Amino acid sequence: MNTREAAERGNFFKRIDGVIDGTRADGSAADRKPIHRNSRRKGSCEASFWRGTSRQDVQKVLMAARYYDRVKKEPGKRNGPLGGIALEVLALFANLVNFKSGRLDPSLDYITEKLCRSRDAVVRALKALRDHGFLDWLRRFEPAPNEGRGPQVRQVSNAYRLSAPKRALALLGRWAGRPAAPDDDQAAREDRFAVEAEHVETLDLAGLAAFKIEDSDLAKALAMMGKAIDLRESAKRTEFQSTFFSYTL
Repeated sequence: MNTREAAERGNFFKRIDGVIDGTRADGSAADRKPIHRNSRRKGSCEASFWRGTSRQDVQKVLMAARYYDRVKKEPGKRNGPLGGIALEVLALFANLVNFKSGRLDPSLDYITEKLCRSRDAVVRALKALRDHGFLDWLRRFEPAPNEGRGPQVRQVSNAYRLSAPKRALALLGRWAGRPAAPDDDQAAREDRFAVEAEHVETLDLAGLAAFKIEDSDLAKALAMMGKAIDLRESAKRTEFQSTFFSYTL
């Protein structure tokens, strides 16, 4: 046997060993991803991590993040410390969080699909949000339905929690329910009002009521009224389009 034949035979056995090492009991090599360090068992850790919130508090987090990203942007740089994708992720989370329980656990696949962003971009955005205090999470795992050889647990989606650091809330002044920062000059106020206007444009009538009104009961009543108006206007638009198409056919 010459040197070339020996090398080919050696490569062949290496491939065989790789298949054997990565094969589960059912004969496939899928789902053998290692569990991340410090992962917690799903269902045993969320009760002390998640906390109830409100639409108004979530809107404060969003507005604080947008203003923080604008104020902290360094001269000459295109993006602030959070970046546009991080703000998109935060806005998505604001729509997904359960206000009563605080539950928030979308998968990375779901986030990337909804935002049409790459997995790496979403991971970097999540890290930026956590590094700057707007997001925290717990890694989780659950038992895997494998019999015999193969991993007995598998990684599942993280449990997320929204938050806003005090330094970001301080930038909002009265919208955060606290006095404005001592160094809040005219330029800073104008910048904050611009962020507020930009934020308000993204809200529906229900969100606008919760954002503008401090009285929670009044805000809830107006939010319900706003939601009813939105539904009525949507129905009118649908009816108009149906009538229009019927005449054009």
